[in-house]
This record gives sequence, structure tokens and C-alpha cells, in this order.
Amino acid sequence: MKIIITSKGNQPGSLFDLRFGRAGWFCLFDKETGKTTFFENENMNANSGVGVKTAEKMVELGVDKIISGDFGPKAKEILDRFNIQMVIIQDDESTIGDILNRLK
Repeated sequence: MKIIITSKGNQPGSLFDLRFGRAGWFCLFDKETGKTTFFENENMNANSGVGVKTAEKMVELGVDKIISGDFGPKAKEILDRFNIQMVIIQDDESTIGDILNRLK
């Protein structure tokens, strides 16, 4: 299972980002291998369609679950269509490491 966590930085000590489309970074956690990879959100500064572009990227990556603080309606529609589970957390004080520990 591949899980994405929206992040404000590129390391486990980085804070969780409540934004989906405009998150600065994504943490990709592969539950099968235990491997964690961070990559920058190439869409965060786009003028429009950020949620849709980001949702399409998640489909390309074969993600099963996304943990974020919010999802726009157009992004939700795409993620629903591809059966990608959306988990909403409203805790902007947790680090990526905290969330990863809860998933393990």
C-alpha cells in the first residue's frame, strides 16, 4: 500500500501540511517495503487547477491513500473515481514522523 502524507518539508521532522494541492512536499510511504521518500510538489505554485493536477499525479504514482487536512471538490472527484482513500487530519502540529509512527 502506498500512502502520501502532505508535508511542509522534506524530512520526518517536518510539519504536516493541511493543504493538499498547495502542500510544499509529499511524503510517500510504501507500507510493504517500509521505504519513505519525499518529493517536492511541482504544482504548488500553479495559477489554477492545482488540486486536479495534484490528484492526477497521485493517480500516476499508484497511491492507495492520502493523508491531508483538506481536499477540494474537483480533487475529491478524481481521487474517488480511482478509489484513493482520503484521510483528513486537522492537526498542524504533528510531524511527518509522528504520522508515520501511527501508520506502522
